[in-house]
Amino acid sequence: MIRKPIANVARLRKHLRVRKKIKGTPERPRLNVFRSLKQIYAQIIDDTTGTTLVAASSIDEALKGKIAYGGNKEAAKEVGRLIAQKALDKGIKKVVFDRGGYIYHGRVKELADAAREEGLDF
Repeated sequence: MIRKPIANVARLRKHLRVRKKIKGTPERPRLNVFRSLKQIYAQIIDDTTGTTLVAASSIDEALKGKIAYGGNKEAAKEVGRLIAQKALDKGIKKVVFDRGGYIYHGRVKELADAAREEGLDF
């Protein structure tokens, strides 16, 4: 039997509770954030078709020389900037923010602020 850490079970429970209310549409897709101990990932998802429209992470090729470690606030800022640039290139300006059950603090907040600064509206 594989045991999940208690904190992750609580996060998943919060995430499911939030996902009942937040849906990504073609007009306003969902910006989802996932963070691990060493990396941070962001996706823009259209929930009506279940497709990922844009994705960025701290292990992305575009960020190879910019960040040394993917699990800090600086990496989260760069991922936020990258996801916003990719979204604007695809014509996506408005999104719904899904923090993934994480507290809106630290790396999650840095990613969101950087995406807002680059031009995403949420």
